[in-house]
Amino acid sequence: MPNFTAMDSIFGPILLLDFTLTQLIWTLLVFAWSGFVRSGLGFGGAALGLPLMLLIYDQPLFWLPVIGTHLLIFTSMTLRTRLKSVDWAYLKKTSIYILPAKLAGVFGLLNLPNNLLVIIIYSITILYAFLWLLNWSIHSEKGWTDRVLLVIGGYVSGTSLTGAPLMAAVFMHQVARDQLRNTLFVLWFILVTIKLCTFAAFGFNLYFGSALLLVPAAAVGHVIGLKTHDFILQNDRLFKRVLGAVLILICLLGFINVDY
Repeated sequence: MPNFTAMDSIFGPILLLDFTLTQLIWTLLVFAWSGFVRSGLGFGGAALGLPLMLLIYDQPLFWLPVIGTHLLIFTSMTLRTRLKSVDWAYLKKTSIYILPAKLAGVFGLLNLPNNLLVIIIYSITILYAFLWLLNWSIHSEKGWTDRVLLVIGGYVSGTSLTGAPLMAAVFMHQVARDQLRNTLFVLWFILVTIKLCTFAAFGFNLYFGSALLLVPAAAVGHVIGLKTHDFILQNDRLFKRVLGAVLILICLLGFINVDY
């Protein structure tokens, strides 16, 4: 267990400053990409960005707090004038399935060996990649299917922040299209707050300084994503197939680089 004080867990050393110039350049590009996906699709910033981040530096417990901090910042910016366009009733209804699974996933994350956590992240991502490449959808129907997807998505979100596509599959089926992105943003805000608070409570470094240094890069991608959101939705199938092919290659490289 890391030996940090409460202040250290939030304002600890800026690990990003120890990166090489090449690592820094790639990190900036990846966070711009992650911001673009998050605001463009409404989900998937972590699922599509984390595998690339792990190729740069293979420590999920560094990247997850940084991604979480960015999500809180940018969802807050997006939602500040859009809270009336949120399906609060459905959020309340689904929280009884998502939140307990989320907590179980977070506590599991804190006890997983690093290499196993990396393998789990790549395994989940490559599953999504094949689904998108082959144009297969995660179908959600009313009843037990919804509840299973929400529980699994909540748990995966707790362990790696990559459970968004599973939960989004349910919300797409149940929430009006004009409320979907804002409702998902509120859900991500709640789930990430739980994760970061748990990290801080157990003395894990949140790398807040590193997160702040990467905000401008993520902001560029976020703004581009907001402006291209409608275009992406109109070309959703092609966009995801291309992403799927690229993600498969990234995950295969990641599996090769894991120290078994």
